[in-house]
Amino acid sequence: MENEIKIVARKPSGKCQWDGLFTRQAAETARNFHRTIPGYAPTPLVDLRGLAKHLGLEAFYVKDESFRFGLNAFKGLGGSFCVARVLGEKLGIPITEMTFALLQDPAVHAKIKDLCFVTATDGNHGRGIAWTAHCLGVKSRVFMPKGSSRERLENIRALGSDACITEFNYDDTVRHAARVAEETGGVLVQDTAWEGYETIPGWIMEGYTTLALEAAEALSQPPTHIFLQAGVGAMSGALAGFFADYYGSRKPVITIVEPNRADCIFRTAAAGDGKLHTVTGALDTIMAGLACGEPCTLGWGELAAHAEHFASVPDWVAAQGMRILGAPVPGDSRVISGESGAVTSGFVCELYRNKELEPLKKELGLDKDSRVLCISTEGATDRESYRRIVWDGAWGKPCS
Repeated sequence: MENEIKIVARKPSGKCQWDGLFTRQAAETARNFHRTIPGYAPTPLVDLRGLAKHLGLEAFYVKDESFRFGLNAFKGLGGSFCVARVLGEKLGIPITEMTFALLQDPAVHAKIKDLCFVTATDGNHGRGIAWTAHCLGVKSRVFMPKGSSRERLENIRALGSDACITEFNYDDTVRHAARVAEETGGVLVQDTAWEGYETIPGWIMEGYTTLALEAAEALSQPPTHIFLQAGVGAMSGALAGFFADYYGSRKPVITIVEPNRADCIFRTAAAGDGKLHTVTGALDTIMAGLACGEPCTLGWGELAAHAEHFASVPDWVAAQGMRILGAPVPGDSRVISGESGAVTSGFVCELYRNKELEPLKKELGLDKDSRVLCISTEGATDRESYRRIVWDGAWGKPCS
């Protein structure tokens, strides 16, 4: 049914061939580089004590990535680290010695100034690549899928990028970007992986682990449950691998949440046949950052190894999360979270508030002693859409 919340459980294998990319040590390397970027600061880990008490759980934490580098989303972490790794390879500089200032040095810039980084994006990743390229004085080309937000496009163009909206869905836009990069000699920096193209996506995913390391260090005790949203599964896969390494035998239960119109990770988990399963067509969801129909090979490998549950949810769950975080329980801090950022919080709140979902809540092992961590991956990156949902009540929960 269109408005149904679905969950599938899957026993994690416990190990993956790419686990070494997402260790605590690798995250520290990524953060050491990010610390060299002007304006770096850990984003807030918001302790929603009032909401936790209201719902009836021990703790509810939200990592607010809207403060990241002034970009209103977490994607700048992956884009900047990936570009640094690519340039380090070309210049013969190991990542442990790389700094943002070094890449801006005139002598170094002379060697990289003609490079062009090419990518496809729903918005946030492309903005992160465009921002990094702008800071380093190199070119970028960014392609967005049909139906993308004009505001997100203009945010990318404002950074000097050659950006446009295509007539393709997200996955076909990725293929288009790859063709353009090959034909023009550009460097494809895509945040999804496929067979034969995994090194650069792996670097992007490593960059994301900075936010996970920040969260883990800010928590006074390990969470019992972590909820991660997925598009292609790159961010969620990287973080699942990191948390498995960081917590070891105390690893929290990990649940992956997707829009039901673009739930390729959910379908892959449900099939359980060792194959990647795709979603085709328009991928019509308000969660633009998660509107992806083909799983990332690296991301799925980590999720198969370390995630216990996979959820497919309708758009109103994300809208509910936006409203709850934006109109907090008295005493809690307000979190401005966009459609893709709020879906995990909306999902957790619905599990606790809706008595009909009690069986699903029990299946996930949630109770009064649970300590939940969610990642708000973006702020209001499309302000018109944010107002339409929060002010006008668009995509409200349907009446039963």
